Amino acid sequence: MTSNFRVIDTGVREGRQNIAFDQAMIELHRAGEIPDSIRFIRFPPTALIGRHQALNHEVSVDYCQQNNIGIARRITGGGAIYFDEGQLGWSLVFHRATLGIASLEILARDICEAAANGISRLGVDARYRPRNDIEVNGRKISGTGGFFDGDTLFYQGTVLVDMNPADMVRALRVPAAKLGKRGIDSAAQRIVTLKELLGDQTPDLTAIKAALIEGFTETLEITPLIGEVSAQEEDTARQIFADEVGTDEFVAEIDDPSLDADVYEGSHTGAGGTITCYVRLEGSRQNRIREILLTGDFFVTPPRFIWDLEARLRGVSVDAFAESVHTFFDETEVDLLSVAAGDFVAAFDAALARKRA
Repeated sequence: MTSNFRVIDTGVREGRQNIAFDQAMIELHRAGEIPDSIRFIRFPPTALIGRHQALNHEVSVDYCQQNNIGIARRITGGGAIYFDEGQLGWSLVFHRATLGIASLEILARDICEAAANGISRLGVDARYRPRNDIEVNGRKISGTGGFFDGDTLFYQGTVLVDMNPADMVRALRVPAAKLGKRGIDSAAQRIVTLKELLGDQTPDLTAIKAALIEGFTETLEITPLIGEVSAQEEDTARQIFADEVGTDEFVAEIDDPSLDADVYEGSHTGAGGTITCYVRLEGSRQNRIREILLTGDFFVTPPRFIWDLEARLRGVSVDAFAESVHTFFDETEVDLLSVAAGDFVAAFDAALARKRA
């Protein structure tokens, strides 16, 4: 027996309003107020940073402000992305029991394969690439990410339909190391659009949405039912926007920690992404952690795990850092996508190496 999924389309909305609607759907689904759902999303020109990223490290803020490009912080992890009307976003909100998905790794694999199935129906050879991308001939046509919130699963992604890569390059600060890891020279080389692949045969948005629905239906074995946005979702989204997600304080919550002279910074890149550690020490021998901030494009669920880890590490001696991290991971219910405790330790070690240099 297949599970029913309501399908809605919220059209083009300002970036922070779209993120607030994401959070509203999660909260209402957890409360049993809305069913399992697929949502299609569109943005005006917007730079979107991941939940744990430092704003000024990822976005050319001045350029965006001067060129009417919105800036928003997602509620999911992962890296910064550029969105405009030439791209189609999608998200799934559903109960853990619906598809029997037990881990973040399996969630990413199954949904990415479903989305790749849908995109392939448009006439391209789309393939899932771990940890969370969908590619055509080695170039990214879709990025994805998600997390668990209790028994509710939230997962979202994009389809690059038509975009000027130069707009993305100007709006975002793409680290050279991230490009070098894939043997390419620029962010523009890393991505590909349906328009580039199919030219005048590029289907319209209606056909693209239909193909994605078919991919989700076949791969995830669900039954899609066209539905409508509820007044409760709109009201909840407006409140979340006003209280948190729509505020400049939320977007700049993590900005540029390295500006302070007594903060040491170090990064580590592994299979699960890049982790950057900012640490301020205290004590007569500067051997105890006063403050620590962990940022990056990694995926972790629940998202508050990182903030709880930072709180646990305050006051810990430098020598006890690794043991404290591993103990916290062992004691806490957490699900990670290709990242482990040792990656956070490596980022901290890199920060300390800066101190000793």
